[in-house]
Amino acid sequence: MAKELELKYGCNPNQKPSKIFMKQGELPIEVLNGKPGYINFLDAFNSWQLVRELKAATGLPAAASFKHVSPAGAALGLPLSDTLKKIYFVDDMELSPLACAYARARGADRMSSYGDWAALSDVCDEQTARIIAREVSDGVIAPGYTDAALEILRAKRKGGYNVVRIDPGYVPAPVEHKDVFGVTFEQGRNELKIDEKLLENVVTKNKDIPQEARRDLIVSLITLKYTQSNSVCYCKDGQAIGVGAGQQSRVHCTRLAGNKADFWYLRQHERVLALPFREGIRRADRDNTIDVYISDDYLDVLRDGAWQQFFTLRPEPLTREEKAAWLATMGGVSLGSDAFFPFGDNIERAHRSGVQYIAQPGGSIRDDNVIETCDKYGMAMAFTGIRLFHH
Repeated sequence: MAKELELKYGCNPNQKPSKIFMKQGELPIEVLNGKPGYINFLDAFNSWQLVRELKAATGLPAAASFKHVSPAGAALGLPLSDTLKKIYFVDDMELSPLACAYARARGADRMSSYGDWAALSDVCDEQTARIIAREVSDGVIAPGYTDAALEILRAKRKGGYNVVRIDPGYVPAPVEHKDVFGVTFEQGRNELKIDEKLLENVVTKNKDIPQEARRDLIVSLITLKYTQSNSVCYCKDGQAIGVGAGQQSRVHCTRLAGNKADFWYLRQHERVLALPFREGIRRADRDNTIDVYISDDYLDVLRDGAWQQFFTLRPEPLTREEKAAWLATMGGVSLGSDAFFPFGDNIERAHRSGVQYIAQPGGSIRDDNVIETCDKYGMAMAFTGIRLFHH
C-alpha cells in the first residue's frame, strides 16, 4: 500500500491538483482495478464506515449504496421474499447473504442508486459481484474479493470499473481535520457506539418495541451517522427504505424519506409487479418508467405515443384511491432522526408511511407535542439523547 495516491481531479475537473495521502503511515486501501476519483473516495470511506458498523452492531453482512456522500440505501444480509426478489430484479439469481444485503441496499431507491458506489462489510463473493456487474455503478469497496468475484468486476465497464480493497483492521486517528476556505477545522472523530442501550428511554405510552423493530432502529441510526444532515431514515426488515438527506427543514427530510418509502412499497403492488414491459427495455428506462407510473405524473409514460416505447399493452394507471388503499396496509416501519423533531407534523407524516417505532434525540421545547402525537397513533418512541449530524 502507498503513502499517497494522485487523482485525476477533485470534485470538478477544474480542481487540480488532487490526491489522497497519509501524513503518517500508508493508505489503508489498495486499488485493484480502475482509477477512482475524489468523490469516489469520499463515498468509499463514508460507506465503508457505515457497513463496518452495521456488521459490528448486528453480526450480519451489510451493504450500502452511496451517491454524493450519502446512502441511497443500506441493508443487512437477510433473506428476500419472492416479491422483494422481483422488485429488486434478482429473482433469476442465486443469492448469498452478502448478495441479499447489496440487493436490498441497491433496490430500496433504484433511481437514486443509479451510478452508485457500493460498500460491502465482508469479502465480496461471486453472487454479489454478479449483481454489481449488471447494474450501472461507479465502484465498490470491500475488505477483500474472491478470485471469481474479482474476475467478474474487472470485466465491468470495459475493464475500467473501480475496485478498492480496504484493510479491515485499519483504525483512524482519534482527531480529524478538514480544510475549508484555507481554514483548518479539527474535531474528535464521531466514535459513538450505536446499540440497543440508546433505545431504553421510551417516552410514549406504548413502551413495546419488538426485537425486529429495535434492529431496524439501529440500522436507521447507523445509516444516519453517515448521511449528510439534516437527515431522516425509514427502515423495515433490516434495510433502509427511504433516506431524506441534506434538507434544511426537518419536516422536509421526513416528507422526502417518506415519499421514497411509499414508492418502495407501491412497487410491490400487484399491478406494478405485472406491468407488461417490452422485451429488451434497458434497466434504467424500466426503473424510471416504474417511478413515473406510480407518481402523479403517470401520463408521461401512459399517454399515446409514449406507452408504446415501454409496454406491450397500455396499463391502467393506479388511481389515488388505489394507491392510498395499498399504502394503508403498510406497517411495522421504524424511523430514525439525526436530531430532535421540533413539531408533531413530522409524526403525522411518518404515520402515513406506516411508521410505528421512532428513535430520535429528544430535547425540543415541543417534546410534549411530539409525544402526544405519537400517543395518538399508538407509536412507541425512544429518546436516544444523542445527535448524529454529519457534514
